[in-house]
Amino acid sequence: MGFLTQKKPRGFQHQWIYVDERKEKLQKMEEKAKRELGLLPPEETTPAERIRGAFVEQTTHLKRRKGKKPVSFAVLLLLLAAMLFILHYLVTGQFSF
Repeated sequence: MGFLTQKKPRGFQHQWIYVDERKEKLQKMEEKAKRELGLLPPEETTPAERIRGAFVEQTTHLKRRKGKKPVSFAVLLLLLAAMLFILHYLVTGQFSF
């Protein structure tokens, strides 16, 4: 049954060495609080954030495909077997396993 499943590639995991996550989290919390109080101007988006996903949104064939998963090989085999069984029943007029 090895041809019915696909192996997934091993994920990439990078461990940062010189990063203080606690300090960054505190800075983000402080900045968020200052923005809510109105001490800082609203957060501006970077050019990379503005253009992310713009290509997919502009193409119709990629918009349609977004969110759809391809049908697996096993499901196609089951549908084919069901159709052949129904065809056999219609041609012979007998219902037997």
